[in-house]
Amino acid sequence: MNKNILYRNIPKVDVLLENPQIVKLIEKYHRDVIVDIIREEINKLRTFIKENDDVNLIEEKINNLIENIKISTEKVYSYNIKKVINGTGTILHTNLGRAIISKKHADYLSEVVTSYSNLEYNLEEGKRGERYSHFEKLICKITGAEAAMAVNNNAAAVMLVLSSMAAEREVIVSRGELVEVGGKFRIPDVMKSSNAHLVEIGTTNKTHLEDYEDAISENTGAFLKVHTSNFKILGFTESVSIEELCKLGREKDIPVIEDIGSGVLIDLSKYGLEYEPTVQDSIKAGVDVVSFSGDKLLGGPQAGIIVGKKKYIDKMKKNPLTRAFRIDKFTATILEMIFHEYLNEEDAIKNIPVLSLITKDLKEIEKNANALFNKIENLENVADINVEDTFSQIGGGSLPAERIKSKSVTIMPKNISTQSLEAKLRAGKNPVVGRISEEKLILDMRTVLEDEIDILAQKLIDILK
Repeated sequence: MNKNILYRNIPKVDVLLENPQIVKLIEKYHRDVIVDIIREEINKLRTFIKENDDVNLIEEKINNLIENIKISTEKVYSYNIKKVINGTGTILHTNLGRAIISKKHADYLSEVVTSYSNLEYNLEEGKRGERYSHFEKLICKITGAEAAMAVNNNAAAVMLVLSSMAAEREVIVSRGELVEVGGKFRIPDVMKSSNAHLVEIGTTNKTHLEDYEDAISENTGAFLKVHTSNFKILGFTESVSIEELCKLGREKDIPVIEDIGSGVLIDLSKYGLEYEPTVQDSIKAGVDVVSFSGDKLLGGPQAGIIVGKKKYIDKMKKNPLTRAFRIDKFTATILEMIFHEYLNEEDAIKNIPVLSLITKDLKEIEKNANALFNKIENLENVADINVEDTFSQIGGGSLPAERIKSKSVTIMPKNISTQSLEAKLRAGKNPVVGRISEEKLILDMRTVLEDEIDILAQKLIDILK
């Protein structure tokens, strides 16, 4: 095979630029960008010819050159971050952006961020203000804390707390609470970065109050308690309650810091879920400073929220790290709206999507599952389609053992593989993410929103028909 002939069959850049389809691309976009894409595609084609010996396949690639240029151009000018239909049943899906925001909140956010705002301006006094002021009183009213602030995520919150309260001092932590929060970010690493010195006590499964007492030295800066919200240790275990630790902290004049993780503000056991300690519980117990995530069970944006004693929060606000970790106007606006909802528990359950999805009635989920089934049941010749029982999960490192009854639409295609169907659903416009089990594609209807059912049905029809 003479590959030189194949190389010569690749159209030159100048020739391609005169092609009517390419001319249209240039008219719609930018010539320089199109020229770069053409050169990239030609280089890819040359590499393909070099590495392959199948003449027919190579010729097919050459014939598809213009189409590939068009595809690459659309990719360049398309946004990578896009809306995804979540059929996994995982409510706080870290890879899919965790907590979703309601359209009501998004509409108000749009109004604020598309104009100037009083982010750091006190309208009453006509002078510079503080970005935390918009929600600090709200948080304090809801949690019972003296003061509050927020940074860009909870790892940053923990780092800021330790840097402000225990830099170059010892912080006592139970070995069973030295967790990894995700992405290989671990509590010991965060502590090291904050210049606090870790003192491990107890064992993985058991830590006693005397372990804390025995570890106290003249250089002890704080007790740190980390809520293990993303895993559970069962069986032969023992841990020190936050009440016991706070009592010891008061006796020894050592501040108690708690990383509560998920940041729940409502007793979820009232809704049939496992009890998860609330921020209010921690403040009531006497914890000096509590940190938690904004985009987990709280149901807000990515943020690390810090509440507690005013003397400590004031110190954090003056820490240079605060500037590096500060929230932007998007986060500040949404946080204020989210905390407004928590002034009334019924409003929070109704208006915060995470909470409404967690507490969603099974009959409503079944109704939506049947609605999707009815729209695609005509595909029975090309797929086995059923409504089946399944279990959703909270996700996002929250309530790891919790499984919530749900309903799913399951699809087993006859003409293509289930893996191929799953891949096609992820591709193109309106991407859909589900899960595969026993060669069936499972679409958990707890996390498929009502206004997405028609879109999902049409995409399935387009793929399978």
